[in-house]
Amino acid sequence: MNYFKTGLLIAAMTALFMGVGALLGGQSGMLIALVVAIGMNAFSYWNSDKMVLRMHGAREVDQRSAPELHGMVADLARNADLPMPKVYIIDNPQPNAFATGRNPENAAVAATTGILQTLTREELAGVMAHELAHIRNRDTLIMTVTATFAGAISMLANFAMFFGGARNNNGIGILGTIAMMILAPLAAMLVQMAISRTREYAADRLGAMICGNPAWLASALQKIASGAKRVPNMAAERNPSTAHMFIINPLSGARADKLFATHPDTGNRIAALERLAQEMGQPWGSTSAAPGSAPAGPWG
Repeated sequence: MNYFKTGLLIAAMTALFMGVGALLGGQSGMLIALVVAIGMNAFSYWNSDKMVLRMHGAREVDQRSAPELHGMVADLARNADLPMPKVYIIDNPQPNAFATGRNPENAAVAATTGILQTLTREELAGVMAHELAHIRNRDTLIMTVTATFAGAISMLANFAMFFGGARNNNGIGILGTIAMMILAPLAAMLVQMAISRTREYAADRLGAMICGNPAWLASALQKIASGAKRVPNMAAERNPSTAHMFIINPLSGARADKLFATHPDTGNRIAALERLAQEMGQPWGSTSAAPGSAPAGPWG
């Protein structure tokens, strides 16, 4: 089913990209946009994950350089019946994390230094389990392809004013060009939002089951949401098309569960996790570790 959704998404984004090309250059512009879109589809499939990681300055770590984080991800990946993903750390004070990759065999999880310093071990396990859930649900390809296309559509729309639209070809004129500059990125953004908001709830549920305690993830979400409001993420501000990939919206001024929000409201997500805990027969509000495991405390 996710392969069908991915194909449908790529077709929709390609059509939007071609529409912008047609408005800019008529039929020839549409054909050029089609060729570019085909190239972007291929590039996005093979390289969009590397590009997103590079945008955010992520550095890969292994068992030697980050034994605790790497070991935690390995344990959770076994719980999720997934291949071991690559693990990255982003030198960024905002607490946040995301997953990327075209399939479970070529996946990566990335955590900021801010999240490592803010969360307890159990809370971080909940976050990493959430990101592994995205990988298991094959959301990561959809999210990275969307980020690539959204950024390209916004850039193409911004070029419209320089080229003056396609006045001679289709008579849209300056008003049509301005409208296209606004509506094309808006359409791409709405696709991003629809994908992110529906997939976050599913990843929360599966992630809570992977780590074994919904309260761990709920507590983490509350801390991350608070930290994201206080600490700016300049890399995300420079690359807003990647915002939907993070577990919590990294952009400043975000309003949750509104028309233009990339993520569901944190309170609604926590309420859903509380209902899941009741289904699992677990007491709500306890984020302490199981007996015999590492004690809770600041991860950093």
